[in-house]
Amino acid sequence: MVKIAPSLLSANPAFLGDDVKKLEQAGADLLHFDVMDGHFVNNMTFGPMFLKSLKKCTKLAFDVHLMVNAPERFIPWYAEAGADMITFHLEATKKPDDLINLIHQYGIKAGISLKPKTDMKILSKLKCQPDLFLVMGVEPGFGGQAYFEDTPQRIVAARKLLSNSNLIVEVDGGINPKTAELSVGASADILVAGTAVFKNGEYKKNILTLKGEGL
Repeated sequence: MVKIAPSLLSANPAFLGDDVKKLEQAGADLLHFDVMDGHFVNNMTFGPMFLKSLKKCTKLAFDVHLMVNAPERFIPWYAEAGADMITFHLEATKKPDDLINLIHQYGIKAGISLKPKTDMKILSKLKCQPDLFLVMGVEPGFGGQAYFEDTPQRIVAARKLLSNSNLIVEVDGGINPKTAELSVGASADILVAGTAVFKNGEYKKNILTLKGEGL
């Protein structure tokens, strides 16, 4: 069954710890932790101290998504703060294989991602295989955008271009009940959802709806 990773970008920043506890109780499978530096994308978010503090509030795994330039500088900070997996963008580095190896040195899962308009064929040049590929359903940077129609095709393409038979495919952006179904139908394993989870404060109901379950 698909896993749901609520995006903390959509949580109330004044009550992050409380929201994390509520999400765990509501049945979230893991937590998506967006890191933006104001350069790679036009927004800024959480530093490693936020992650370190939130780790004390939950047993859920933290899925850290680096939308930053020079990700090699950020990886040690977030790995040491308690990340369970770290994803970086191939557009932000010339040495992706080195970064995959660096993340693995911390004993955690390594993920890679591409912006929606980047040619997927770049994946075939990788020598080191990631554990996870994050398909962006929207342009990275802000929540609330509409899901790109070619996202399911990019999910399928990722599985063809990456040779890891245990590859985890995650989809981030534009997720709602309809696009969740499209993504799962294309073989997505994890759905990152912000607005669709936090809407009306009904976390449990929303998570179950995204999983295709009734209450």
